[in-house]
Amino acid sequence: MKKRLQPKLNLPPGRHGWPIIGETLEFLNARFEGNPQRFVKERVEKYKSEVFKTSVMGQCVAVLYGPAGNKFLFSNENKLVTVWWPTSVQKILGTCISTTGGVQGMQMRKMVSYFVTPHAFTKLYINKMDIVARQHVNTHWQGKEEIKVFPAIRQYTFEVACRLFMSIQEPKQIANLAELFNVFIKGVISIPLNFPGTRFFKAKRATAAIRRELQVIVRQRRMELEQKTAIPSQDLLSHLLAYPDENGKFMSEAVIINNILMLLFAGHDTSSSALTMLIKYLAEHPQVYENVLAAEQNEIASSKEAGECLQWEDLQKMRYSWNVACEAMRLSPPLIGAFREALVDIKYGGYHIPKGWKLYWSSSLTHRDPSFFEDPTNFEPSRFEGAGPTPFSYVPFGGGPRMCLGKEFARLEILILLHNIVTRFRWNLVIPGEKIGYDPIPTPVRGLPIRLHPHPHA
Repeated sequence: MKKRLQPKLNLPPGRHGWPIIGETLEFLNARFEGNPQRFVKERVEKYKSEVFKTSVMGQCVAVLYGPAGNKFLFSNENKLVTVWWPTSVQKILGTCISTTGGVQGMQMRKMVSYFVTPHAFTKLYINKMDIVARQHVNTHWQGKEEIKVFPAIRQYTFEVACRLFMSIQEPKQIANLAELFNVFIKGVISIPLNFPGTRFFKAKRATAAIRRELQVIVRQRRMELEQKTAIPSQDLLSHLLAYPDENGKFMSEAVIINNILMLLFAGHDTSSSALTMLIKYLAEHPQVYENVLAAEQNEIASSKEAGECLQWEDLQKMRYSWNVACEAMRLSPPLIGAFREALVDIKYGGYHIPKGWKLYWSSSLTHRDPSFFEDPTNFEPSRFEGAGPTPFSYVPFGGGPRMCLGKEFARLEILILLHNIVTRFRWNLVIPGEKIGYDPIPTPVRGLPIRLHPHPHA
């Protein structure tokens, strides 16, 4: 009998590049050069298609571009696609809410989501964040003529994450963890070459040290909960230790540590980038700064008694300030894209994407598409008034069931520090036009040094 011929698949246009390496170097180099959208843009234009194939991180990848591609991937989570990260991410982070899909992933997200609800914000977060922000500004900004914004902001966001997620307050302990995290972050998305000198090797060693530190903290907290010297509601760590999921199953110690590790990463580095780029754009657009200060922040500050903390109601008044932050994240999204994996054979845009292939969506190029954003390189916060951008064209936090759990947490973190900075300082850039690299988040290569000009009343 003759073998039945398999029908030829109509794969998306594109090329897989070099054996094993594929087009990984082009993909990563575009980020390092500060133009992450270039990799996708060149291929969309070359193939005249909003879906194309490539090979990245040793995987066959279909890139789905634009709001239609974003909508397709976000709305088919756990149906046609599931979360996928490159080998480096999986090996470094292990089992956690970022790397785990399906039922297990959903259960983890439910457990963590308790601490990112409006109830948690009003009861637990806002006062603590405001206190940390004030202390940070007093220590690292007040009395300085110049500061480097990015490293200073990272100290703030990491301290907020340590205090709110684990109730860690000892400065030396926070500083030690922060130093390890700086190494870990550099190798999260990298070529997984595990020998001395590589980013991946250094990141694995740093991650092992972080896990050892977190293990001590977790075991100490478990003892405190048993002795009732800590309470289940005091922070995320206590909550994860004290409560099982809806099936009565407790999260293992290893998975708790992995999730804390991931949340410390997600909860401070992306927010650091968003805040740094916001400060950069405010320096470049002084009229926008004046609008933020005069239209909202001065009025809120004048309504407070000396030493009085910000309240939930104050943050709801910061609509224009949040539009400005959204525009900063449009031009410099902290999450420039992410991967999924095809659970079944998929037909999209007239093409066949085989089961097991990886799929990638890009925020950095979609955010600059003139079809959805008029004068896309212009900084214009009014884009976010009224109904705002076209659905799925603005996706700095992803979307669908896997939308970033920390979206509202980041909003509070950004607005609270913004309030404490703009009501005390004006500033200008020391290096106008400083290059921004993506490693993997938007990062000024010189740290964004600025000159501070305190307000007369500050």
